Amino acid sequence: MFRKIPFLWLGIVHPRWASYNQRMRFHLITLTFLILTACSPKSDPSSQVNQAVVQTLAAMPVSTLQPLPTPNPTSTPFDLKGLFCEYQFCVGHPVDMAFFDVNAQNNNASPSTYSQGLIAAFNGNLFIQMVWQLSPGTADPQFMLDLILDDVDTRVGNLDVKLIRDMNVIYVPITSTATPVLPFGAAGAWVCGERAFAWKVYSPQAENTQALFDGAIQRFACNR
Repeated sequence: MFRKIPFLWLGIVHPRWASYNQRMRFHLITLTFLILTACSPKSDPSSQVNQAVVQTLAAMPVSTLQPLPTPNPTSTPFDLKGLFCEYQFCVGHPVDMAFFDVNAQNNNASPSTYSQGLIAAFNGNLFIQMVWQLSPGTADPQFMLDLILDDVDTRVGNLDVKLIRDMNVIYVPITSTATPVLPFGAAGAWVCGERAFAWKVYSPQAENTQALFDGAIQRFACNR
């Protein structure tokens, strides 16, 4: 009798044995996967949510910022009332008075010009006069007081010298016998650019002459 030799020794695998080996390998791989999965660290759900939110926000398109609107320039209010502008200069005066060209009134063929001129304004309570002439290189305007003051005018007190903007300005109160109803007054002079200017007022009272001169010079401007 021949001894029974297992199929494995003979290198022959019975079909049932092969099927058994395949099932065992499948179970072994599955068990290994479950063990490894159970041992791996658990992820935090909240961390996953946060990461998803960050990724979503990062993927969102960013709108281009619109440039800030440039404001349109606005005009600065400028009151022309009580302002005389001619012969390339401007000067203030009371609103109820108006300057006129004395030279043109005396001779239409010889009006005032940029180089020299004489203007005046008057009503029942005030008389204002202003003169100017070319005087290049001159910084001291005192000689203009001699030009605008008449023999009927008398200086009262000392000269008041001021620097108004970049102009040397002199001012002095006066009295006058030109008319008995306007016995008080004041005179001033200054240099602007290449021209020298002088101003004079007659008034029934001495208290308002300084204010009248200040109103004139504060609004004065010249084309240098």
